[in-house]
Amino acid sequence: MALLGAVGLRLDPLMAYNFTINLIDTSSTMATLTSAAMSAITDTLLGGFSECSGLDMALDVEEFKEGGRNGAVLKFPTRVTWSPIVLKHGMGAGSSLWDWHYDFAIGKGKRKDGIITLLNDLHLPSHIWHFRRGLPTKYTGPSLVAGQNAVAIEGIEITHEGLWQVPYVGYGAAAASFGASAAITGGF
Repeated sequence: MALLGAVGLRLDPLMAYNFTINLIDTSSTMATLTSAAMSAITDTLLGGFSECSGLDMALDVEEFKEGGRNGAVLKFPTRVTWSPIVLKHGMGAGSSLWDWHYDFAIGKGKRKDGIITLLNDLHLPSHIWHFRRGLPTKYTGPSLVAGQNAVAIEGIEITHEGLWQVPYVGYGAAAASFGASAAITGGF
């Protein structure tokens, strides 16, 4: 740790306000390619998401009461469960979140994979999470109150079949940040 301080590299906690989210249609190969190519454009048009929660998992355990062992209960891992991901953003001109959820209500829905990227101050990826086969289980429209001057926020709750964190992404961003700070300060 002293070496990092000697060369000017800081490992400050990341700010949680700087992130991107892409939802990708994975119903077929062609849909995946089209959706991946268009995700940057449509996410920009939608204005992005202002809030993301539910990036967590829990390991369920099974307890076993062994005969003759009265001082402890053995615990064994069983399954991993993932919380639903909740995305929120200010309502724009489109109705894409509503449409995605409503398509399932009328039997025409398609699951989507998602990529959630936490960016550092230089807008470089620091952490990336990927979820598979997202299913929109709850749509929340805005609260409309005439007496308040607030942004109309809509949200979607996505139940999925797994959440993975892409390894080693942050090291490249840390190195780039170090290089940028060295260039600004005039060297090491």
